Amino acid sequence: MVSVSDNLTLDADATRWAPDTRNGLPLLVLLHGYGADEHDLFGLVPYLPEGIAVASIAAPLTPPWPAPGRSWYPIDGLNGRDPDAVTHAARAVLDWLDAHAGNVPTAQAGESPRIALLGFSQGAAVSLQALRLDAARFGAVVALSGYASPGDLPDDEALQESRPSVFWGRGTNDDVIPAPLIAHTSQWLPGHSELTGRVYPGLTHSISEAELLDVKIFLEKWRDDSAG
Repeated sequence: MVSVSDNLTLDADATRWAPDTRNGLPLLVLLHGYGADEHDLFGLVPYLPEGIAVASIAAPLTPPWPAPGRSWYPIDGLNGRDPDAVTHAARAVLDWLDAHAGNVPTAQAGESPRIALLGFSQGAAVSLQALRLDAARFGAVVALSGYASPGDLPDDEALQESRPSVFWGRGTNDDVIPAPLIAHTSQWLPGHSELTGRVYPGLTHSISEAELLDVKIFLEKWRDDSAG
């Protein structure tokens, strides 16, 4: 098992980008779920707003055999999700942004941040944790079928004032994320974000067309605010 003290580095060569010409466009970074890879969420590009750049990045870890793909942090049993490991993965995402998103400026006085995150499952947890570590960097976060990690971080109190934009979507039939984590997220997000929350009847641990439409509307607002 990888220790949270180990240095995590994302493979920049694995990143998938769209479109070919993206200078000056707001950047949406996609973070896949456990056992997937950078190709998984890249399939959402046709459902996302026009006028943005997209980078789908690969998680740094390999799950234990026989699980396929990649992972952002280890899962030790159904309830084994170490918040420190989530934070460690989030710092790796911030390091990737420092190295590879230099043409997309972060927030300056009077400007909206031009970077947003969209994560699924593990990727959603890491996206929310990255927001908690460096909220000024991001204009919005989309968290699908994921959760906010328990525990306190130094900037959490500031989030109660800044209230960054967050979309949290999940299905009523999603039995992958433990119920205590859903309950914690339901309490935590409204107090630390400008929350757009959606619960989709019958949806399992997956993404539906109805959810994608809601995500598109949410990201169109981020895109338009970034242009202002």
